[in-house]
Amino acid sequence: MTDDEILLGLALTVVLATGSQILASKLRVPALIILLPVGFTAGAITDVIHPDKLLGPDFSAMVSLSVAVILYDAGLGLDLRKLAHHTRGIVGRLLVYGVLLTFLVTGAVAPAMFGMPLRVAAVLGMILVVSGPTVVGPILDFVRPSDKVRRILIWEGTLTDPIGAILGALTFHAVASSHQIDIGRGYQLGQFMLSLAFGLAGGVVATALLWFTLRTLRLGETLGTLAQLAVVIGVSAGCDIVRDDTGLIAAIVAGLAVSNIRGFDMPARRPFLETLVQLIIGLLFVSISSTVTPSSLVPVLLPALGLIAILVLVVRPIVAFGAAARTDLTRGERAFVGWMDPRGIVAAATASAFSAGLVERGVPGAAKVLPVTFLVIVGTVLLYSLTAAPVARRLGVVKTEGTRVLLVGGEPWVVDLGRALRTAGLEVLMWAGLDEEREQIKRAGLELAKGDLLATAINPGARLEGVTAVFLATDDDDFNALASIVMQDNVEGPVYRVGPPHDSHGVVAPYTGGDILFGRSLVRHVLAERYGQGARFMVRPAGDPMPSEYDTLFVVRADHRLDPVTERRETVPQEGDTVVLLGPAPTAAPH
Repeated sequence: MTDDEILLGLALTVVLATGSQILASKLRVPALIILLPVGFTAGAITDVIHPDKLLGPDFSAMVSLSVAVILYDAGLGLDLRKLAHHTRGIVGRLLVYGVLLTFLVTGAVAPAMFGMPLRVAAVLGMILVVSGPTVVGPILDFVRPSDKVRRILIWEGTLTDPIGAILGALTFHAVASSHQIDIGRGYQLGQFMLSLAFGLAGGVVATALLWFTLRTLRLGETLGTLAQLAVVIGVSAGCDIVRDDTGLIAAIVAGLAVSNIRGFDMPARRPFLETLVQLIIGLLFVSISSTVTPSSLVPVLLPALGLIAILVLVVRPIVAFGAAARTDLTRGERAFVGWMDPRGIVAAATASAFSAGLVERGVPGAAKVLPVTFLVIVGTVLLYSLTAAPVARRLGVVKTEGTRVLLVGGEPWVVDLGRALRTAGLEVLMWAGLDEEREQIKRAGLELAKGDLLATAINPGARLEGVTAVFLATDDDDFNALASIVMQDNVEGPVYRVGPPHDSHGVVAPYTGGDILFGRSLVRHVLAERYGQGARFMVRPAGDPMPSEYDTLFVVRADHRLDPVTERRETVPQEGDTVVLLGPAPTAAPH
């Protein structure tokens, strides 16, 4: 290819990857649903984005290092403290049963369905055992199942990737070197354990290097992120040079260590790393799917649909039933776990590498591995994306809609506001720093957060699970402004604060961070003064007559979503909504 063609191919790949993910976010569907057909179509129309022409034989090495970065980022999101005893057992059984049954069933049916030798079917079966957090995560974000189910599926998907990749590499080398599957006398099991041990050792080395760069050198956010990338890529490459695909184990072990060892203090949000991972995912899927030709799909299309049906309707339910038997999961939770097993980036990456390697060695039927994998990825992602939400609702495993408010402050008017929000049907959690304020919250019958909750909330490594909105209403405007900035990345929903007095100034600029509640007229001291004069909070159905003088503070929608009135927008109540008002102060009786 000429330099101009290479520039065009690289630019087109980046544009297609980014545009597909933007479109997917607007349509609220997993990005793979857009990325795979876009890459496939672009590859059929032009050959400038084909990775074998852009990068040649270096593409498989780039894929391996890219997947290592993805798995490191996935490991950063896993909290071992939340992997309770029962959850740990379920995840372990899902991994063991899922790997064994998927491998055995695929290896048994693929020779007859696709006309490939048993040894190639074994490679295909090992490729299809992996799932992946990059696919499961977006689907679960849309469905919003119970925390227990979400943790099980995310852990399974994240841990299956490196295990499946290593087993796939061992199977590939056994087939490529001897043209048969050598599993006699425990040879392959020993090789797997050796690879696992080597990957764990690499993870320990990576963790030590990350401790040195992030803690000893105390690098800032930019250099710290660069150091993480350098360590993960360097250690993963070194591991892969010695033993294939052990770098993936090292990467995920390093991610788990950084997120769980006290002292690393990894931020809950990592904008640069998250952006890089999203870009890598898009580039890989567009590039890999562009190598699949229409002519290669046609002969395997119908058999692939049959394989998808077997994996979805037979293999996964049996695996889930066996893994969740005699556990505290409800019947609905077990059924949903049995209805969630999409394939993702590691399946595509390993299929691309192994298929090409077997084709180069002249193994019959090897050319069918990539198109079959491509169809299984597309089919499972499309099926689960379209059905996960209605299935979750039918099984009763969806989180209850609504808002859980964290109300920060302990003045009398703030406590009364918390009581009014609870009356409106919301779940209210309060926090205050002074002992007398905390006692007042308890006397009001409101849920009091733990004493260290706010410290946890502003800890960069923490995240407030279940809290969907924060209202900062202390009597310190500087604290409200500063906390609103720090907490924004640690809460699922928005962070609001009461307005400071006009033209005020202090240690923190009063206009910094957080949307201002209730507009410019109801700033903090005005609210406190009106409450002190006798004005009280009232809860009314939106259709009822309102007092002669009042200010609308919040609108609670019929589905229990909370819409506050803010400086930037005015909330309009509708039929079926509930409004929280600040009524007028009583007038003094004439003498």
